[in-house]
Amino acid sequence: MYESTERPDLAGYASVSALSRGRKYNEEFRDNRPAFERDRDRIIHCAAFRRLEYKTQVFVNHEGDYYRTRLTHSLEVAQIGRAIARKLHLNEELTEALALAHDLGHTPFGHTGETVLDHLMRDHGGFEHNLQSFRVVDELEERYPGFNGLNLTWEVREGIIKHASPYDMPLKTMDDFLPGVVPSVEAQIINYADEIAYNNHDIDDGLKSGYISLEMLGRVELWKQVSGGVRQKYPDIDDKRLVHQTISALIGLLISDICVTIFANLERFNINSLADLRRVNNPVVHFSNDITAQNLDLKRFLFDNLYRHHRVDKMRVKAEIFITRLFETYLRYPNLLPPKYGGRIERHGLERVVCDYIAGMTDRFALDEYKRLFEPYERV
Repeated sequence: MYESTERPDLAGYASVSALSRGRKYNEEFRDNRPAFERDRDRIIHCAAFRRLEYKTQVFVNHEGDYYRTRLTHSLEVAQIGRAIARKLHLNEELTEALALAHDLGHTPFGHTGETVLDHLMRDHGGFEHNLQSFRVVDELEERYPGFNGLNLTWEVREGIIKHASPYDMPLKTMDDFLPGVVPSVEAQIINYADEIAYNNHDIDDGLKSGYISLEMLGRVELWKQVSGGVRQKYPDIDDKRLVHQTISALIGLLISDICVTIFANLERFNINSLADLRRVNNPVVHFSNDITAQNLDLKRFLFDNLYRHHRVDKMRVKAEIFITRLFETYLRYPNLLPPKYGGRIERHGLERVVCDYIAGMTDRFALDEYKRLFEPYERV
């Protein structure tokens, strides 16, 4: 049992540390932090979280210091998630922990890396980054005596494995985590905080790169409406400030819309507790119908004009080659793996160990390893 120092005005449908289903392993703690706050801190201090600094969001790390990485993306998701949780009187620490953990299992080179590893692992269980994030916090991190992983609470582990978005649909929920049952409201929020964050920061990065323009964005109704409101308020604003103010206003609009919709759903389904949510078993977190349609239009624009820009595609092709050659080489010569990974082969199988090793690489490390293995004059 934990002595809770969480905000005293949590809603009845919020998750509460003191009512957690607990951890996989018993531990003695040095202080009485609430369980979800402790989980958040463990995530921030783990190696996988630090490696997100050098993992691709859209633009590979070496393409410029300005662009978002998986780390800055995760921080933006956490900020948006906490803003929603605060308005709804939900558990902010659980929301933040889930936001900071949701990409821990991501590969180098963004979704390209995930697609390539899934193909390479097709005969050995496949690869899906939500499951890999769960594997990171449950098995791969080595920080505590007596067990592997971070020994997070059941609620955080459930939220990680049930994270869902258009790119990250959960393929499998373990029997221990109520398969087929919706997760907490806090976990559902992360699905949309993730989307709000990447849509808006990808606009910013896309404009900075020159791959998209304000003129192109002017054909997207949601952007047109919000930027028009900014221009009306600040008639003399320059384009740079217009972009920042429009993105800020757009994030605020999406947060407000989702909060109104969540409140309406909780009232509609008469959900007053976490038990009610599980019993009703219906997602309560989503945008309103109008915003859903407008947001989908924005997503299509980004897919067609940014994510499939020919220069982004060139890096995607390179990444596929890098990862495939690394994977095949480690399979053929497992002695090239670091000793701690070699020691896991008997337990997990060679293919899964190689997959774990590559998935944990940063973009920079993967590129350097490729050079060390395949460029004759590169020092090993």
